[in-house]
Amino acid sequence: MNDIKLISDETPQEVKKYNLKIEQLEVGKSGKVGILDVELKENNELKTVITKQFSQVPLQIQRAVYPENSLPGMAYLYIISPSGGILQGDRYKTDIMMKNNAVSHITTQGATRIYSMNSNSASQMVNITLDENCYLEYIPDQIIPYQNSRYYQKVNLNIHDNATLIYSEVLTPGRTAMNESFDYDICYLRTYCKNQNDKFRCLENMKIEPKKYDMKTKGVLGKYNIVGTVYVLTKKDKIQKLDEIINEKIEKSELITSGTSILPNESGIIVKILGNNTEDIFEKIYHIVKITRREILNAEFTKLRKN
Repeated sequence: MNDIKLISDETPQEVKKYNLKIEQLEVGKSGKVGILDVELKENNELKTVITKQFSQVPLQIQRAVYPENSLPGMAYLYIISPSGGILQGDRYKTDIMMKNNAVSHITTQGATRIYSMNSNSASQMVNITLDENCYLEYIPDQIIPYQNSRYYQKVNLNIHDNATLIYSEVLTPGRTAMNESFDYDICYLRTYCKNQNDKFRCLENMKIEPKKYDMKTKGVLGKYNIVGTVYVLTKKDKIQKLDEIINEKIEKSELITSGTSILPNESGIIVKILGNNTEDIFEKIYHIVKITRREILNAEFTKLRKN
């Protein structure tokens, strides 16, 4: 189960060049390969439950909880890791499959911390598959790349045209409390989406090498340090209205700015959010979740407290 050739084989050359021999635990050793495989289905009681599950430390998932009064069958899941962060040589793979009208909200226990590296890189692959009429809010915490870290993440979204996914990612400049800001070597985030017939829906590559390029120039981040991205993938007949509501309701200010674009063939919406405070970014993300859930499920969203 710890064969993750798919991850390393798809790692871009810009990241692969860092993959030298590790003096500590090498790639593929026990504790270096995290695997999580989860399947969710709606049962006869209209409750979304985990029907299949496999995990290999350092990736685990807590059992489902059901905190929403307006959606009592909606499963909330937390992805957890006892390691506290991602080290050089770590290779993670997460597979989430949703079938039979499953409805879920998935998040993480805390930020994805990418520790400092001197001889290798780290990579993570996330595969999310939604069958017809399934609904998922996948809202992980922020990515924090430490000084001299190298990280590659590929997210494969296989989303039915009649399903709904809200997927977000937030990238910070590093450990600002330790006076680190854009001191990592590379952070390469790739998101690819197709439908149930393997028809292309969208693709985004975000390759950041802050030691080579000034991230604070105009046209890049300017006065901001944190970038958030939200994908809303849903039925075509919902896209225009959702885009209008999001643009109307997501207020802009001097502290934060955002903008939306409709994806090719009206297959979804992408929202970019820039700011200097992760809480401000997530407030906007949760607002987008609230808007989308109301439009798609006619239900209210209650922001969870993780502390």
